[in-house]
Amino acid sequence: MRVLIIEDEIKTAEYLQQGLSECGYTVDYALTGVDGIHLFRNHQYALVLLDVNLPEKDGWSILQEIRLGSDTRVIMLTASGRLSNKVKGLDLGADDYLVKPFEFPELVARIRSVLRRSEKITETEALKIADLEIDSARHCVY
Repeated sequence: MRVLIIEDEIKTAEYLQQGLSECGYTVDYALTGVDGIHLFRNHQYALVLLDVNLPEKDGWSILQEIRLGSDTRVIMLTASGRLSNKVKGLDLGADDYLVKPFEFPELVARIRSVLRRSEKITETEALKIADLEIDSARHCVY
């Protein structure tokens, strides 16, 4: 699975890239909001790890752009732990919100959890072939 990290602290971005690569993920990272949204638009990602405080374009704007046309999973990963920011991130469409500093095993567990939820959504979609429709969620065939 492909993951995009949008994080302005290079040490954090490289740490995440190395750790997630060792967990089997293909990882790209961007150090600015503009570069991050450019990568997002030009590649397909299963997940975005998104910081809020970024140069050129903040994480809130990026999250809104992602949600305009994509259901790609987004985990906010930021130093801003205020309740109002957590609520704002989740209300804007983030799938999870993790405050720095964080424990890497917890981040990986949250990634697995968020990706499992997206797999379940895909499984519940109805399959259509010509005039035949199979709805596996409702156990019905039309």
